[in-house]
Amino acid sequence: MTAPRRDERSDLGRRPGHAARGGGGTMIGVVHSALAQFAELTGQEPERVSGMRAAEDGWSLLADVVELERIPSTTSVLATYRVDVDEDGNLRGYERLRRFVRGAVDPT
Repeated sequence: MTAPRRDERSDLGRRPGHAARGGGGTMIGVVHSALAQFAELTGQEPERVSGMRAAEDGWSLLADVVELERIPSTTSVLATYRVDVDEDGNLRGYERLRRFVRGAVDPT
């Protein structure tokens, strides 16, 4: 597999047919903006993004948040939130999808 050319790299992370605007149009810009707004609104700092997909009117992120810190950390309670943002990374809504213990594994 060959590496993308320099001019192709600048388009990585952008939605097809959508140019970056105001730094929020790239995937990285959208994630940073969305998580900052989510943290400011909820007071909870997301630990990681476990999923992201393009939505009809923007992006939908899955963000994992520590809701209850415990010792040992494998017993801490985390939650996954769906965070919906527009194409520029402006928060449109969020909801908690599930709560789980850090050491738990989803059944297969």
